[in-house]
Amino acid sequence: MGFETKTPWYFEGLRFHCRKCGNCCCGPREGYVWLTQIEIESIADTLKISVKQVMQKYCRRVGDRISLIERYDNKNCIFLRDNCCAIYDVRPKQCRTWPFWISSLSTNDAWEKATENCPGINNGCLYSFEEIQKIMG
Repeated sequence: MGFETKTPWYFEGLRFHCRKCGNCCCGPREGYVWLTQIEIESIADTLKISVKQVMQKYCRRVGDRISLIERYDNKNCIFLRDNCCAIYDVRPKQCRTWPFWISSLSTNDAWEKATENCPGINNGCLYSFEEIQKIMG
């Protein structure tokens, strides 16, 4: 009796090219961008402010985790400016790995649903299954 392994639906790879539209960083609903301590420190270094200042100005505690805050008026990420990330070089892993999230890759339907908000999905470069797995970490 062996173990049966199911081939992921995206085994042939997926296409994606960031169009820099900023949709992945926008409301209209509240969301979470989870941060590690190292990511908070990197943001502080980039902005040339203290970790404490980053926490006070750009973060919120949600249970035992830390998330970036959003603008009150539109729920966009606090670092989204003119459809660009103001901390792009040190953006959190959650941002760097879009759209290759477990939730987006759970089914082909979930991937297609993500295309409703992201014009880069199913366009551009073909990412192999191995590349996707590496991005996902």
